[in-house]
Amino acid sequence: MAPTHLNGGKTRRTVTKTRSPALLVVAVACACISIVVSQARSFLAPPMATSTSRNGAVAERSLSLRRADDAAGDVSSAAVENFEFEAEVGKVMDIIVNSLYSNKDVFLRELVSNAADACDKKRFLSLTEGDAPPEPMKLRIQTDKEARTLTIEDNGVGMRKQDLINNLGRIARSGTANFVKEMGEGEGDVSLIGQFGVGFYSGFLVANKIEVSSKGFQDEEAERKTWKWTSQGSSFTLQEAPEEALFGEQSGTKIVLHLREEAQEYLDSGKLADLLKKYSEFITFPIELWNEKVQYDQVVDETAPPPKEGEKPKMKSVPRSVFQWEQMNKMKPIWLRNPEVVNSSEYSEFYKTTFKAFDEPLTTTHFKVEGQIEFRALVFIPTTMPFELTRDMFAEAGRSMRLYVKRVFINDKFEDLVPRWLTFARGVVDSEDLPLNVGREILQKSRTLKIIRKRVVRKVLDSIDELRETQPDKYDQFWSSYGKYFKVGLVEDLDYKDELKRFVRFFSSKSGDNMTSLSEYVSRMKEGQDQIYFVTGEGKRAAEIAPAMEKMKQKDYEVLYMIDPLDEICSQSIVDFEGHKMMDINKAGLDLGKSEDEKQAMEDTIKEYEGLATWLKKQLGERVQKVQVGDRLVDSPATLVQGEWGMSPMMQRYMKSQTTSSASDSAFAIGSRNQAILEINPSHAVIKQLKSAMETAPDADETEDMVLMLYETAALIGGYTIEDPGDFAKRVTKLMESMGSGEASGGSVDAEVISP
Repeated sequence: MAPTHLNGGKTRRTVTKTRSPALLVVAVACACISIVVSQARSFLAPPMATSTSRNGAVAERSLSLRRADDAAGDVSSAAVENFEFEAEVGKVMDIIVNSLYSNKDVFLRELVSNAADACDKKRFLSLTEGDAPPEPMKLRIQTDKEARTLTIEDNGVGMRKQDLINNLGRIARSGTANFVKEMGEGEGDVSLIGQFGVGFYSGFLVANKIEVSSKGFQDEEAERKTWKWTSQGSSFTLQEAPEEALFGEQSGTKIVLHLREEAQEYLDSGKLADLLKKYSEFITFPIELWNEKVQYDQVVDETAPPPKEGEKPKMKSVPRSVFQWEQMNKMKPIWLRNPEVVNSSEYSEFYKTTFKAFDEPLTTTHFKVEGQIEFRALVFIPTTMPFELTRDMFAEAGRSMRLYVKRVFINDKFEDLVPRWLTFARGVVDSEDLPLNVGREILQKSRTLKIIRKRVVRKVLDSIDELRETQPDKYDQFWSSYGKYFKVGLVEDLDYKDELKRFVRFFSSKSGDNMTSLSEYVSRMKEGQDQIYFVTGEGKRAAEIAPAMEKMKQKDYEVLYMIDPLDEICSQSIVDFEGHKMMDINKAGLDLGKSEDEKQAMEDTIKEYEGLATWLKKQLGERVQKVQVGDRLVDSPATLVQGEWGMSPMMQRYMKSQTTSSASDSAFAIGSRNQAILEINPSHAVIKQLKSAMETAPDADETEDMVLMLYETAALIGGYTIEDPGDFAKRVTKLMESMGSGEASGGSVDAEVISP
């Protein structure tokens, strides 16, 4: 092979041939003359200008190469032409191998997608320009373990000689230096990467040599030739290869990957089958894999005793390996069909097969969007919580919204395809024009994606809304499984905050064992009620016995039960619903609509017990923020309430469990304790007795115990944790002893002496 010559920084190509010695001498002489002439021309001529597009890609020349002079044009068609890429192409290959593709498995997806595109193009050309229909198109994949090669072949449109130069050398043609510079500086627009056609070059992730044999469909049938393109990464050769067999009679392309030592796993047909089913299961054209199957033949068992006369000899099964073409993509993309002609059993089968599910889908949403963008979507909501989400409700492994582009699987872990609060949804989104980067792995922040996300969420919410209105039993089942996700959405997704309010449900004081929605609560509100009341507690029972519930029951107000920390956070995010503000009945400032006479009576009572409140605050010290007289209690002497921005005891425990350092714990404990307000009930006998004790014996031990008992019982019934349970137990014991001694002094009891 003749060496490559460089001139003025440009790469040159020479051509060799196999002829008789005399002709070879003539050809070499002509070639030498042409080189001298071309060098002289290059020296005398000014540098050739190149027109550069706005994005910096060189548009005029596809490769940095120059042909030998026309004097060498008599080279035979069997000649091997040698090409050298620009020097920067090595940097491009380094980017491809080390940056653009994080997973080597995607090389198969890229090459299969290219082959499917070639079949699509052939079908289009046949319909628009051809007179006869094309041959049935398909893809074939075969391995050769001895030669360590992987072959991917199709009978699509194929490529002519110039197509091989232009298409497979597209990196250099598009301006390699600018590409490397933009990627290196991190300023390149990734939407331009698709112009460089590096999907084909992903083959170098696993191969150190690639051979491409192709016959173009666009030539006249009589003029079609097979050309062979060979490269090891830094250069390539091109030659006519009439002996190269292709299974396509009209046209086609065969890619042979000579695998690297560390990529031998791709010789395993099982590995290839898994990748094909993962990435290319819904490709339009059949994908056949040359696979080994075991068949069992029935032969005479020679080790068995000879059969008796008239009996058949004993047979045994002998395994035999058989290689055959096996189609990998038998599953049809059901989302491409009209929803009106797909029945529920077909949806169920697709759901179970695609997402490895065992339950039936609770809802099915199937739609198509046309207009500025075009995509189809099919979304299922599982009846039961997917196993991957049972431990971590936002586990990455639990995400299963599969993104396809023209039936080619891209990824199912995109966080931007649906919001986090729809993690439990299963489905597919197939876009025709979604912009992807070169590796098809990182979805761009694009307007198209935002539209897809908005439409998908809208349709899913509509299906759940329909379920809520038409099938309340199924909606109860849905809420039981996925209600927490919607509450999280209320907290963190401002775009859908108002949408999600109508879906949330809580237990209430009038709903019994069922849950109620905010709209249902509002429909039952009493005349004159302008707030939505709720109470927090660890469990439904704790909420029911909260001291603040006494007044609500007396006035017959319905109260929502927030029995989970997420409920309380959710209530703070809701703020109001249909103009009615959310109100925690355990917070200071509760107004239940008193008359003028009631307000005047309350002011008089506050003045009367103002001294007791001040004295109690002095006795309790930092245990409470303040002591005040209130009217929310009926049967209880006192309760602990929080300020407007305070946290309930349930939320305090939850927040404390999230801290890690002891310093944070102590600081948090002091802050939460200071938030508490002790509210006393002036009409209760205990409070009246305590007022009397303050006036008559404020320093007595019994009075001090009575104050602490009042505070600690209010804390316990309110869900707080008392500081010293031991001291509390001693005071209770002392109280019981005093009650016992009082009874003993009130009457006589005859004692019986028993002799030992």
